[in-house]
Amino acid sequence: MTKERYLTKFVIEDLEKKMVFVGGPRQVGKTTLALELVSKRFGRPGYFNWDSRIDRRKIMQSVWPGDADLIILDEIHKYKKWKSFVKGEYDTLKEKYRFLITGSARLDIYRKGGDSMLGRYHYYRLHPFTLAEAAGKTSMPEVMKEIPIPLKSEGEIFKALDKFGGFPEPFIKQNSRVLRRWHNEKTERLFREDIRDIEPVRDIVSMQLLGDILPDRTGSLLSINSLREDLEVSHRAVSSWLNILESFYYCFRVYPYIGKNFRSLKKEAKLYLWDWSEINDEAVRFENCIASHLLKLTHLLQDYEGYNANLYFLRSAEKKEVDFLLTIDEKPWFAIEAKMNDTNVSSSLYYFKEKLQIPFCYQVIKKTNVDSFIKNVRVVSADRFLGGLI
Repeated sequence: MTKERYLTKFVIEDLEKKMVFVGGPRQVGKTTLALELVSKRFGRPGYFNWDSRIDRRKIMQSVWPGDADLIILDEIHKYKKWKSFVKGEYDTLKEKYRFLITGSARLDIYRKGGDSMLGRYHYYRLHPFTLAEAAGKTSMPEVMKEIPIPLKSEGEIFKALDKFGGFPEPFIKQNSRVLRRWHNEKTERLFREDIRDIEPVRDIVSMQLLGDILPDRTGSLLSINSLREDLEVSHRAVSSWLNILESFYYCFRVYPYIGKNFRSLKKEAKLYLWDWSEINDEAVRFENCIASHLLKLTHLLQDYEGYNANLYFLRSAEKKEVDFLLTIDEKPWFAIEAKMNDTNVSSSLYYFKEKLQIPFCYQVIKKTNVDSFIKNVRVVSADRFLGGLI
């Protein structure tokens, strides 16, 4: 039986009123979400994949099944004029059909020109499995409140996530050989098929080399100049390639927080991967795993709840640094410092808690069986803390 994903109930709810777009990385489970979970609530769906020649022909001829009430269009963003096409079909047929659009590149209407679809759709980003979802938790933390940390440790689930990542196939199979082959196939298809279908990249080989470099740059300040020198290409090329890799959900950047009474020393972002299982360094992989959990919460707060939620890191002129800060309307909600085994609270965490009046601070430890409250900072194991997110 297919495990229900965390977005299922939200997508079903929003389909009653508007189109729903679901973006996310390749093989994160978008088609499964659409076909095996959402469509069960709507009877017989009409499913069309742009990569299928037969389906493409039906799409372009607007041939839809007469007994369906849900039309699923998968990977249609590969069609250059998809936005105006979808808008036209929705405006004409919205009384008969609901429309669910899925794709492995961002379905953000405003990313490039074209007809505005403002008010016609809700947009979700589907993330890999995280600890809370894998453990069956369905509720979100309450905004600007303390994270509800479960009493039960989910140590076995966390070990699996740490090693195999949260993408459904390798996480469910939990086999090292499967993981290695999955990495190779995913990367090859991303660069050789997906990106080439949409983006005019002339030097795809150098762009793939950039992809090879990025796992070793994870968690540190990202220097485009350094990448440019390593690849012997222009600054503009590296910037463009990073934007494309972000748009295909290969990586994401976390930027420094700049508040009213605080200035960050550096403007450079820190880079993380959607699939943290690609990272060999254990401490960096752990930090990336936490970053991904926090990004998932941030995106759901934006996509469903409509909050102005953002994920940052903290770095002062004195080079004090804290790994993550989640804000609502640019006001600090909670900060996190990730540590492998150190249960002594980071002095930087204390500094920023006072400086920015951060309501809640956590030092999240990979080591198990840790939970203490020290001077208003909770030091807690990841296999419990992450279970309190989404």
